Formats: sequence, structure tokens, C-alpha cells
Amino acid sequence: MPSDQIAEKNGFPVDLPPKYYHDYFSYVLEFVRKRYAHLLNEKELGFLETYDRLSEDAQCLFIRFSNRSKSFFRVKSLSYSEITDLPAVLEELHENGFIESICDAHEPRFGEIMELFTKPEHLHFTKLLEPDVMPAKSIKKPDLVRWLMHDYDFKTLCEIITETEPVVKVTFEAEVMLMKFLFFGNRHADMTEFVIRDLGHVRFQSFDEQFLSIQFETRKEVDDTLTVSLMKETFDVIKNALPPEEVYDWFMNWYAGNGTGLAPKSLPSFNSLILRIGAWLERKKMLSQALIIYQLTNDAPARERRVRLLYNLGEVEEALALCEEIAESPQNADERYFSLDFQEKIRNKKSKRVKRTTQALKDATAIEVPITFRFNVEYGALEYYRAQGYNAFFSENEPWRALFGLLFWDIIYDTNVQTIHNPLQRIPSDFFLPDFYFKRSAQLKERLEAASSREIIDELVSQTFQDKFGITNVLVPWYEGALEKVLTLTSLVSPEKIRAVMMEIALNLRENTRGFPDLLVWNETEYAFIEIKSPTDHLSSRQLHWQHFFAEHEVSSRIVRVNWLRD
Repeated sequence: MPSDQIAEKNGFPVDLPPKYYHDYFSYVLEFVRKRYAHLLNEKELGFLETYDRLSEDAQCLFIRFSNRSKSFFRVKSLSYSEITDLPAVLEELHENGFIESICDAHEPRFGEIMELFTKPEHLHFTKLLEPDVMPAKSIKKPDLVRWLMHDYDFKTLCEIITETEPVVKVTFEAEVMLMKFLFFGNRHADMTEFVIRDLGHVRFQSFDEQFLSIQFETRKEVDDTLTVSLMKETFDVIKNALPPEEVYDWFMNWYAGNGTGLAPKSLPSFNSLILRIGAWLERKKMLSQALIIYQLTNDAPARERRVRLLYNLGEVEEALALCEEIAESPQNADERYFSLDFQEKIRNKKSKRVKRTTQALKDATAIEVPITFRFNVEYGALEYYRAQGYNAFFSENEPWRALFGLLFWDIIYDTNVQTIHNPLQRIPSDFFLPDFYFKRSAQLKERLEAASSREIIDELVSQTFQDKFGITNVLVPWYEGALEKVLTLTSLVSPEKIRAVMMEIALNLRENTRGFPDLLVWNETEYAFIEIKSPTDHLSSRQLHWQHFFAEHEVSSRIVRVNWLRD
């Protein structure tokens, strides 16, 4: 993002200083040094010490290089107004080992170097190498590059390139990656988080840094978690470049040498990778291999996929046994209803079987809505109920999620739980893990006990909405009318029932923050949450879960089918 970008923050324009990125990077390094120096090896500590000795301009150019996705750079194309003497800075970086000229060690990455140059420049290289042999001008750049790399060796092409324009490669890539990983705790967030904060695009919850906890206790936790993250990135690349058999062999070879002793900290990310690879192998019709992959985790939906694969591969008894195991301890609604439905499918092959979600939809009442709403069925239903004299709005997950986020805001972001590790963290590190409830169960129960009346609940959520307005929280939307929806919900549903729903959400934030009915409708005497389904819609297990939960706790809710009313 350019340094002269301007945005509005608190009503005033914000102009980032010319070397804003230097401040951010220096902050990250100091943050990591304070918290993780004891986990760094000699080379990583040496990187920090050598970096500190660089001039500020040299540090700036190194950061510019490090913040880019590529590793090689054309020297003549470098232009940064805040760096005054680029040749001198390049020399300083070269002398201190922060950049290097292209050499034999870079041959495996020669394609990246060639990619720096345009098609006309490659044609010029061809003319210099062999004036009498010129490819057709219509040749595409990738074909031209492949031809050059096939007909000429690395050394020859390097000499031609270097004579045309020097190319350098940034070094310490692994060390910089580690520093950012230790700061953010993952490979998804990057240095732009600082930028969007300072430009006012995102407001983060503020924390006293002295109370931030470290995310990694041991070097093995760091290495294993980072390795799994890099494996995910590698998989995303090679799945489009290699045959499925080679991708499967790649992963299994890695797993045989590294996967059996992973640190517990890395297992959620590892299980996520397993599910991605298994699903991909299924799509590639490699069923036996997908089954082997799914056996490496029990995280949903791995067990469900294993049952289906076993059944399709003829292992019916084993599929049935696993179904029974799932039914005894389902992890979520999908597993619960799947295990019951699939057991019936296996045991009653000859009888026609109707899934529980399908049966619930068949049993639902129906309303007639003009077919003009066929592409926006929920809006058509909304108009239907308003015409019947009801108040109504789109509810779905939003007001329930917002109510949870506002009611438990301080508990979610409590640094004493030791799940907040950096000042730019949007959610606690255990937010979607079972640990979220276990670590906070006493606080959550205490808050729910305190929320004994509608007045107390409304005061808590209204005050939090006012105090925290605009601060990022994945559960809470910030727009005019968002609080009104929450307060409408609390005015219709009793505190006892609200407490039951809040506890159900807390038990599994990943699963239980979705699947709520589409609409909330009410009048002076009644209310209902309504799940709307068009003639081609299906009911999900999560939606059926909430219908059953609401029925159990006497929260008025129902499924409604829409029949099209034609002119």
C-alpha cells in the first residue's frame, strides 16, 4: 500500500509517514525478541543482531524486499523516494549478506528470474545469444521462456541477463517468515494489518501488552505449527501441477517421517489439512487413498466421509460399526443425523428411507409467495408475513451471534485466559476450539446467572454496543439497526431461554454460530423464528438441530415451505 494513501480516521485524514513500514517491522522484531528470544536458534539471533547494525535506509530497502511475494529483483527497476542513495544501500545490504547476486545456487529457481523480464526483453536475449535464430514474434512469453531455458544453460543465460541488468535475491527469507509467524501466530495475517489499523479501516480491541501471553512454549510447537502451515500452502500449489497419485505419495512420505509426533499445538491445523487432502482425493476418484487420509483424524467430517467410503468400497460391516461409534458421541449436528440416517440405510436396504432433514421439510407447513420472488425467497416470505400484519426482519445467525458477542465481550477478550498473543489479534487463538468453553466455563456461567432479567441483558448489550462500537469482532456487525435487532430478540424471548441458547453457542462456537432460522416475525401476541425453504431448497443438519433445540426449550420456531404463486 503506498505511503501517501489517505483515509479518514475519527473524522480526520490520516497520512502514513514515508517509512511507516520500517516502524511496523521494527516493532515486530522487538516484540518477538522480548517474548521468544529463548526459542530462537543461533542463525535467527544473528539475523536480528546484524539487522540492528544496518543503517535505517538499508533496513528500509530490506523490508521492502521482504514484504514482497517474490525473492528476485531487478536493480534498475528499484525506486523508493524515501531511500536517498539506492546504490550505496544496495552495496551495504550486499556486504552484510542481506541480498546476493544471482549465482549457481539459484539454478533451481531460474524460472523466477526469467519471469522478471518481459517478452520483448527475452526476444532481445535471444538476439544477443544467436542473431540468426529468432522465434516468431507471435510466440507467447511462457513458450519463449521454456525454449530459452531448454536450449541454453543456466550460466549462459545468467551472463546475458547480468550484462543487461543486475538481478539480486533477498536473503534471510526463512528468518523473516519466522519472525512474522511468531508475531501473528499464523501465516494468514501479514504486515498490512498495521496499515489498515493506522488508516482507520479496522479498529482492534485494545490490550495492555504486559498481559499478552506467548502462543508457543517450545521450539517444537513453533516448528510443527509452521511446518503444517507451509504444507497447506504447498498442497495448494502442487494439487494443480501434479497427478493425484504423486500428491498422495508426497503427503504420505512426509507424514511417515514427520506426522506421527506433531506437537498438540499444531494438531488443529494438521487436522484441517487432512480434511482438505481427503476431500480433494475423493473428487479425484481416489477412494482408497482418501480413506487412508481420513483415518489420520477424527475431526468432523472425517468419520462421516470414512463411513461413506467404506460403504462404497464394499466394507459394509465396518461402515456400520463406525456409524454406531459416531452415534454414541457425535461431534456436531451433521454427525448426529448422518449416523442415524446412514445406519437405517445400511440395515434397511430394501425399504425406502427418508432422511430426517428431508422428513422435517416434508412435514413443514407451506405458504404461497409470488413467483417473482423466486430468486429471493426469504424476501418474498418477509413480505408475506408483513402482509399478514406481522412485524418481521431477516434474522438468521446475526442477532444471536451479536447477542453472544456483546454479552460476553470482556470474557472473549480476557487476557487472563492466555489466548491473546499480539495487539492486532481479531479473535482469541482458541475461539473455534473446544478449549474456548473449557477455559471460560466459570466466567460464562457467572455472566449468565447475572443476566437474570431482560433489563439486565439489555443494559449489558446496549452499553457494550456503545462502548465498543466499530471495534472488530467476528460476531458483531456495526451498522444502524444491528442493536435494534438484538433488543427485539431479547424483548420476545425470555431470559431463561436466551441463557440456554447462549450456553449452547458457547459449547461449540464453530458449529453453533450458524444454522439459525431465516426470519423473526412477531405481533402483539406471538413471535416465531422461521426457517424458509423454497421448493428446491434442502434443510441442513445444523438448521434441524436448532429447530429441535428451540422446541426443547420452548422457543417458538418452525420450518415453512414456500409454494410459488403464479399469475
